[in-house]
Amino acid sequence: MAGHSKWSTIKRKKEKTDAQKAKAFTKITREIIVATRAGGGDPDANFQLRLAVQKAKAINMPNENINRAIKRGLGSSEAEDYEEIIYEGYGPAGVAFLVQTLSDNRNRTASEMRYIFSRNNGSLGETGCVAWLFDQKGVITLLKEKVDLDEEKLFELVLEAGAEDLRAEEDYYEIITGPTELEAVRNHLEGKVIIEEAELAFLPKNTVTVSGADAENLVKLVEALEDHDDVQNVYTNFELDEE
Repeated sequence: MAGHSKWSTIKRKKEKTDAQKAKAFTKITREIIVATRAGGGDPDANFQLRLAVQKAKAINMPNENINRAIKRGLGSSEAEDYEEIIYEGYGPAGVAFLVQTLSDNRNRTASEMRYIFSRNNGSLGETGCVAWLFDQKGVITLLKEKVDLDEEKLFELVLEAGAEDLRAEEDYYEIITGPTELEAVRNHLEGKVIIEEAELAFLPKNTVTVSGADAENLVKLVEALEDHDDVQNVYTNFELDEE
């Protein structure tokens, strides 16, 4: 989930099992196929593909798998004709959800999203019902343990690169950019800091803090959505309290 809250920190600490890794590989493979079909198979000339390949390498996907996915994207198999669909809805405590999917069967995915929301005390909404609560941004992640600069120097570098903001979490930094500035900022930072990940994401304009049963139910909903094969990203506007 890219709600960019303490939940992100918790997720980064969760142990990655072989099953989780296999599922991550499958999702990135779809992303590479779709990016290749949209803009060609050369990462240097296709920004979306370049982001997808960088994401694949960040989770240690073998180059052989990456190249195979690009070749599949250059093919013409109708069975792999994925389309991006964003579902909007509400979770417990009225928390807003944007769910980014890549699906080869719109009706099936919609039905399954509705089921996941309903069985986890949420509801799938109409298009546009919560999108206004989020802004699309570029997000560049740096692990604190790999950053040699102090926070003040890093902030100066980030502003010099043309980014909008630097956010410090428990064990990593997030550099926020405009969606069209992501590539330029990443290129400026390359070689100066070690970039863990760069992606386009939907960030909430404001967040709500949840605790107790609501927090537990929201985490269950996020995990159920993320476990679905068609789901690429889940964005929400909640923060977990310190407990």
